[in-house]
Amino acid sequence: MRRCAHPLNLFHASVYFSPEYAEELAAAGVKDPHAAYFAGRAAALGAVGAGAVTGTFYNFSHDLVARHLPAVWESASPADALAARLRAADRTVRRLLGDAADSAAMAEAAELALRAAKACTRHARPLYAAHADLPVPDAPHLAYWHAATLLREHRGDAHFAALLTSGLDPLESLVAHGATSAGASTTWVLASRGWARADWDSAVERLRGRGLLDGEGALTEAGAALREEVEDLTDRMDTAPYAHLGEAGVARLTELARGFLATAAEAGAFPAGLTGRR
Repeated sequence: MRRCAHPLNLFHASVYFSPEYAEELAAAGVKDPHAAYFAGRAAALGAVGAGAVTGTFYNFSHDLVARHLPAVWESASPADALAARLRAADRTVRRLLGDAADSAAMAEAAELALRAAKACTRHARPLYAAHADLPVPDAPHLAYWHAATLLREHRGDAHFAALLTSGLDPLESLVAHGATSAGASTTWVLASRGWARADWDSAVERLRGRGLLDGEGALTEAGAALREEVEDLTDRMDTAPYAHLGEAGVARLTELARGFLATAAEAGAFPAGLTGRR
């Protein structure tokens, strides 16, 4: 299931990185990049304040969130933000995938992903539950992006619970993830999540004190084991949609999702500087 969830998650995320997203949210009245991200992703929850977003997004600095919420709703209502996000998704996916956005493979992927999402559960999953109340778009490429969003938020809510269970606070979880081969660059994380370098360094020292990082900032054997425990627990809490889809369906959705993601990445879906330990 993890092999399937990963390309779905990244495909969902590509819209937030796109120039189309910034343009559509700016046209709706939200020009600050952080405010635009919070508005688009939190809009399904309604006109929530900073506390709700800090709690559900997990690894953002509350100070950063509070600079933009609830003030952002004075510029754009949640309905405005959701409409702008969907327009951005339409433009982004069409630019990144070209003719594949209207292909039979896209329609098949949308059907498979939506079928999997039918087995997702709302309890203790606030971001998934809020998005599950949104209508499914008619166009297959938007239905696929919507389903990827549902599956991403379902797993994300579970992942945050797993991080809490493991004793990794928001910044410690970012540091530990950054120490893996899949981690984003420190520079990008600090800029996007609103933490200061001193905050990061303090988290590094806490993890070293627990024996989870070595002197070079790499995961120790215990740190790697804890990271794997987090992912295993997340998997267990995210089993339902993939079990519902079945082995053959998961294999086919994984194949399609990887193909779309590869095409999107080649088209420049993700910004330079996102990866690497800087």
